[in-house]
Amino acid sequence: MAAQKDFYDAIVIGAGIQGCFTAYHLAKHRKRVLLLEQFFLLHSRGSSHGQSRIIRMAYPEEFYTRMMAECYQIWAQLEHEAGTQLYRKTGLLLLGMKENPELKIIQATLSRHRVEHQCLPSEKLKQRFPNIRLARGEVGLLDKSGGILYANKALRALQDAIRQLGGIVHDGEKVMEIKPGLPVVVKTTSRSYQAKSLIITAGPWTNRLLRPLGVELPLKTLRINVCYWREKVPGSYGVSQAFPCFLGFGLAPHHIYGMPSGEYPGLMKVSYHHGNNADPEERDCPAAFSDIQDVRILSCFVRDHLPDLEPEPAIMEHCMYTNTPDEHFILDRHPKYDNIVIGAGFSGHGFKLSPVVGKILYELSMKLTPSYDLTPFRISRFPSLGKAHL
Repeated sequence: MAAQKDFYDAIVIGAGIQGCFTAYHLAKHRKRVLLLEQFFLLHSRGSSHGQSRIIRMAYPEEFYTRMMAECYQIWAQLEHEAGTQLYRKTGLLLLGMKENPELKIIQATLSRHRVEHQCLPSEKLKQRFPNIRLARGEVGLLDKSGGILYANKALRALQDAIRQLGGIVHDGEKVMEIKPGLPVVVKTTSRSYQAKSLIITAGPWTNRLLRPLGVELPLKTLRINVCYWREKVPGSYGVSQAFPCFLGFGLAPHHIYGMPSGEYPGLMKVSYHHGNNADPEERDCPAAFSDIQDVRILSCFVRDHLPDLEPEPAIMEHCMYTNTPDEHFILDRHPKYDNIVIGAGFSGHGFKLSPVVGKILYELSMKLTPSYDLTPFRISRFPSLGKAHL
């Protein structure tokens, strides 16, 4: 047996937002938890860094809208505990053609869950947001609960809370080997640890940890261009002007999203919800032709819809998505080792849902009945299970 100080109720691998919330829930329930991160915190190599993310109730899938109700509560609780603002309500404007089926489904879902929202036909939309230029037939749907999460501040608040609750956070410590069993053994670049359960929330590195355990999940790692565009008149798309976050449906091959200016003075974040295949170790390689194509799509959107922005990006950063084929999460136990739990495939929309994702992963690791129906998130929905050789 390892020394008692190296034995835990649970070890969480990966200190992005999902791993942090998992460790937070474990520590809240007085479990002895170790959170391991291969890079030094706060780093920018994964999917959770940066200053902002959109939060919304608006989803075509009802199961996400249902989960988001509790997410808002937990975000508010963390904000209260941290004593710092983590959420700013701006509203979320969904843009699309009047006949867009996804917009209609979202509107029905918001109505069913009694989420405050407003339908904006073209004329009303022009009056409300005159600095958005519309094409013929475009309409808006305003989710009034939508807004901005301050991502880096949220990560820092969670890591502080985990430590205050008695959890252990080790960064700059890469996992080299996992030995399944009871207890499960995790060997890192520094030492070995043992635990009753293991939760893997390693983002783009998930399959590297799972392959030696007999599973390769159908995950695709994408490098995303995060673009910032200069306002012709500073503040014209700012929060102070009551400009909302927005999400464009069907206005390009993939969704386009944006947030009011604020992260960088005089710059507005407008990005493409799509990227190009990339190895996570090569995230910062020079732009490929496909990256340039994506930026061209954004430039056309900015020129046509946001005339008070310069139509070329002023700053371009990178982020990683880890996508499943259906863009829904994987929240499940390993098919063979039921004390190893996997949270993966957050597909560029998982940040806002992380409070409930962390709760579910905590429940799975402690063999508790999950608070939500996990049918949409089971590994078994992928018939081939990647390349399982159990």
